[in-house]
Amino acid sequence: MTWRSRLGLGGPAAVAVLVLVLPLVALLLRADWGRVLGDITGGTGVLALRLSLVTTFSTALGCLVLGTPLAWLLARSDGLVTRWLRAVLTVPLVLPPVVGGVALLMTWGRRGIVGQHLTAFGVEIPFTTVAVVIAETFVAMPYYVLAVEGAMRGLDPRLESIARTLGASDLRYLRTVALPLVVPGIASGLALAWARALGEFGATITFAGNLVGTTQTAPLAVYVALQQDPAAATSLSILLLGVSVVVLGLLRGRWVR
Repeated sequence: MTWRSRLGLGGPAAVAVLVLVLPLVALLLRADWGRVLGDITGGTGVLALRLSLVTTFSTALGCLVLGTPLAWLLARSDGLVTRWLRAVLTVPLVLPPVVGGVALLMTWGRRGIVGQHLTAFGVEIPFTTVAVVIAETFVAMPYYVLAVEGAMRGLDPRLESIARTLGASDLRYLRTVALPLVVPGIASGLALAWARALGEFGATITFAGNLVGTTQTAPLAVYVALQQDPAAATSLSILLLGVSVVVLGLLRGRWVR
């Protein structure tokens, strides 16, 4: 690469790095490190973080179990129905989170198209921990499905032909050949889905509420703290930043390699 190319590309690249990294650095610089530990361990910070970890890992497990078959079916078809289905599945990526929360209420709420039937049996989902998992899954699943579908589309089609020649069924080929080869894509998809679930705010507060110990996840705790004690909000934000960096580093670093 010539010096002109490096200069022409390096300038915009440096600006991009600043746009992404500078806010994180500012967060670290403006923190009151003398009270960070106290802010995290005191109040509702620990409860919110624990709830976030439980719900996000439940979401990741749900994406793995439900999203992997969906990604496989999408990767093996290019029909008109599949293209429209893929488009619909990507809507949560661009849908405002609050709108997603309203849609979940219209589905699972007391008068929702599904929730009204559950209410007859005494089952109510909104404003419960289950509602948090549903909201996080709604916004995180597309990230996982798209990542895994892309990895599955990259498989050599000759492998399936050879497997069929040897008498392997579709499920056996998927279990013994395809899935082991796309483990990096699955790990990447899980990392993206988990990170999206950890940062979910709008759909959660609309559909699940903000009940301490039940539905108040870490982002909601940061929002509440920001209105009452900005320094505590900064401390909780640093905690979330640290957890995100550690988990994403493990999933997308050593596991992928």
